[in-house]
Amino acid sequence: MSADPVPVATDPDAPTTPPATTTAAGPGAPDGERAALLPRGDRLRILLDLVRPHRRTLALGLVLGLASTALSLATPMVTKWVLDSLGADTSLGRPVAVLLTLFVVGSVVGYVQWVVMGTLAERIVLDARESLVRRYLRATVAAITGRPTGELVTRVTSDTVLLREAATSSMVSLVNGTVALVGTLVLMGVLDLALLGTTIGAIVVVGAVMAVLLPGIGVAEKASQEALGRLGGTLEGSLRAMRTVKSSRAEARQAAAILGAAREARDHSVRAVRTTALAWTVAWGGIQLAIIVILGLGAWRVAQGELPVSSLVAFLLYAFNIVGPITELTQSLTQLQSGVAAAGRISEVQAMEVEPQEPVATGAGAPPQAGDDVPVLELRGVTAAYGPDREPAVRDLSLVVPRRGHTALVGPSGAGKTTVFSLLLRFLEPQEGEILLDGRPYAGWSHDDVRARFAYVEQETPVVPGTIRENLLFSNPGASEEELARVLAAVRLDGAFDDLPDGLDTRLSETSVSGGQRQRIALARAMLCRPQVMLLDEATAQVDGLTEAAVHDGIRAMATTGAVVTVAHRLSTVVDADTIVVLEGGRVRARGTHAQLLAEDALYRSLVEALRIRDADEDAAPVPADA
Repeated sequence: MSADPVPVATDPDAPTTPPATTTAAGPGAPDGERAALLPRGDRLRILLDLVRPHRRTLALGLVLGLASTALSLATPMVTKWVLDSLGADTSLGRPVAVLLTLFVVGSVVGYVQWVVMGTLAERIVLDARESLVRRYLRATVAAITGRPTGELVTRVTSDTVLLREAATSSMVSLVNGTVALVGTLVLMGVLDLALLGTTIGAIVVVGAVMAVLLPGIGVAEKASQEALGRLGGTLEGSLRAMRTVKSSRAEARQAAAILGAAREARDHSVRAVRTTALAWTVAWGGIQLAIIVILGLGAWRVAQGELPVSSLVAFLLYAFNIVGPITELTQSLTQLQSGVAAAGRISEVQAMEVEPQEPVATGAGAPPQAGDDVPVLELRGVTAAYGPDREPAVRDLSLVVPRRGHTALVGPSGAGKTTVFSLLLRFLEPQEGEILLDGRPYAGWSHDDVRARFAYVEQETPVVPGTIRENLLFSNPGASEEELARVLAAVRLDGAFDDLPDGLDTRLSETSVSGGQRQRIALARAMLCRPQVMLLDEATAQVDGLTEAAVHDGIRAMATTGAVVTVAHRLSTVVDADTIVVLEGGRVRARGTHAQLLAEDALYRSLVEALRIRDADEDAAPVPADA
């Protein structure tokens, strides 16, 4: 029995499971079930939408394909002409020249079509990936964090590859194969109707069997891709939590969970392979049996004088060539099944909720500059939850953040501290009440305008792929070298990377960055923004005493020119704050200075005592050399 995957850390105030989503399958239905219930016509329409911008190139590929088909259809007739010329003792120059011309022109047309369709396929894959990536980056935080990261990645990687052939070659091949099949049957009828009847009978039987088998391929491919998504999500979470996995001696359990999804993907893929193999076996077996019957019946008709030898040869050439259109149609329908399944998964991404890009109109003209007496931030009676059916994380919350100074948020776990940050950064929208920035409601600001006023240091302090310099300049790419040196010195990272081969231009994947350095990189990145409001979700959680003192000096310096709001988990951060806000149950319980709250609030006193004990334990523990 496989173990559950290691969870990826999320908002501590948020529910431990993703918010329920109401779909046709019911609230909280899994992705695979939602996609399966998406009408097949809608999934095919999504596939066609990806092709529509390239319809001219697709039309060119279709024309080239039809030209290649026409040349192939003409070849047996020209071959018959050559054989008749031999029997009639006439010149072979013209029919042989025509036959060679068909061969050369057909080869050139086939090459050009291959290049055109291959290039078109890669363009469609790029368009699909661009659409998915942009959708991810525009989606709400809840929409992204509610799904495993690995699953989202597989939709950009493996699902788009399935679209490649389905959206290009399979569509053209369907038309080409149909035209080739019909054309071949017509020319067979011109040669001999009796033999044509035998051929059509075989094709009808093969077609009926294929119609039964092909839908199962699409179902199996869809299930396989869903299992791959779960595999990617579990593996990604396990790799991110590797230290926890190893310290918990859970390697075997996690391997079982990951490989369970891998085996599930294998089982579905094997089912698709078996169905495909049966479809191909039926197709090939039916054609071979038909050719044997045609050969026997044709030889008998030649012996009876009812069919010329040249016509039998030409008919047999068409019989052998008809394998091509049938194979092409079988392969195209198989690819189309996989592509439609991938389109269903991609459609779920297109349905993800995205953040609005423009603010609500509030009247003409630029907003007036707020005065120093206007709070930089104000929450008025805000209630917010992480889903329509969830309990509110904050209730009727009112909070004022002065334009300058340090405000610390404290409270027990689940009190709503991180939720306040999510509301300020518009990761979460209020259900009731309003938030004001510079005296203007958030409804009058775009998401970008709001976030441009903030710098944010997460508790998890992630680094982005790239070099150390790119991480430092991530929020302010235009910062000067002097500014960069200043913030590095402020967080005690000056000279920390000088020994690396490329200094600050060393890629993080090529070096080992400690937890303390990671946190200081994130803090330096925020300080480079010169924000109006600095949000620190316990920026001193993983730093040593000297660095903590330097960070506190930086906080005090920033608080003289702007607002600093911290979620405090260390006593030193609480004591230094100008205003301390005590949260409990999503509401403001008390506010004041450290001395005032010690005298007036019992919960604050218990929190301070807990912080004092925690800090004493951390001070007694040895400090890692790379902290």
